[in-house]
Amino acid sequence: MTEIEAFDNSALEYDMWFENHKVEYALELKAIREFLPKDGDGIEIGSGTGRFTQPLEISLGVEPSEAMRSLAIRRGVNVIAGTAESLPVVGGLYDFALLVTTVCFLEAPELAFSEVYRVLKAEGFIIVGLIDKESNLGKKYEEKKTESKFYKNANFHSVVEIKEKLKKSGFSNIECLQAILPGDTYINDEPKVMQGYGKGSFVVLRAQKYDA
Repeated sequence: MTEIEAFDNSALEYDMWFENHKVEYALELKAIREFLPKDGDGIEIGSGTGRFTQPLEISLGVEPSEAMRSLAIRRGVNVIAGTAESLPVVGGLYDFALLVTTVCFLEAPELAFSEVYRVLKAEGFIIVGLIDKESNLGKKYEEKKTESKFYKNANFHSVVEIKEKLKKSGFSNIECLQAILPGDTYINDEPKVMQGYGKGSFVVLRAQKYDA
């Protein structure tokens, strides 16, 4: 993974984003929940401070930043040190794996996806949440990333790029959901999640492992 110094030094500041953007956070959680299996053991890779691991009741988090792990542990998350490209877990163990805004920090996404393939059970799911590079928000992030301590080294991806990387890593049956849609007021409304991609800034992809 890319340099983690910013996350170690500013873990609490990163964590406060979720407090300051509660609507966007709720939308992201809603979109992810719609793709999670109803039961089974899951692993979150790049689990950060546990903002998704804990409410989604995911069995294990993997996170390289010690400071982020510390905050996650305070939330009651079971988290271990590790990177997406070399997961410190045995193969064929999990029913699903979740990566939320993680792929933009990976130096080798396809290697990480291959590692996910390894640790999933047969017909297990990989679930990837990301800010679509082609969306309005994605373009703003790209334009201003040099000003961000967290995203200055990030490599943002389009949904099409991630779909191709998933296919190359052996996954199939790819589905997409999108949230944080243009024009949403978010005032006293049920959070909006739509199928597909191309309109929403936050997109969740789900793909399945099928062993030959």
